[in-house]
Amino acid sequence: MKTFNFTHALGAVLIGVALIGSSTLARADAKDYEFQLVQKEMKKGDGAIVAVRLVDKRTGKPVPDAVIFAKRIDMAPDNMPTMTAPLEPLPSTEPGVYRFKTNLTMEGGWQLSLGAKVQGETGTVENKLVLKATP
Repeated sequence: MKTFNFTHALGAVLIGVALIGSSTLARADAKDYEFQLVQKEMKKGDGAIVAVRLVDKRTGKPVPDAVIFAKRIDMAPDNMPTMTAPLEPLPSTEPGVYRFKTNLTMEGGWQLSLGAKVQGETGTVENKLVLKATP
């Protein structure tokens, strides 16, 4: 006849809970990250530097080493989405800051659209940020 061993049963339950808990740990999701403009206004013209910071919204900390695979800048805020400009990636000056050189040919609203992958996370971080080109 087998006897019920409470200690063994409790140990098995705790191991099961630990395994289930570790597989469902709150992992970050793409919606937990966002790009923020470092500067919302800049002078129009060739050689304008647009800098964005990628942050973890849960902690407010910058996120370095993301892979930006989609980038576009256009004048959609001024109802001219076909007015685009080239974006050239530049080296980062600090962790979590991503910089681009562009030619803001006109004054007005410009929309920077970015898509990125954060190391170790699933999903894509996508943001559309509006900046203003001034004279």
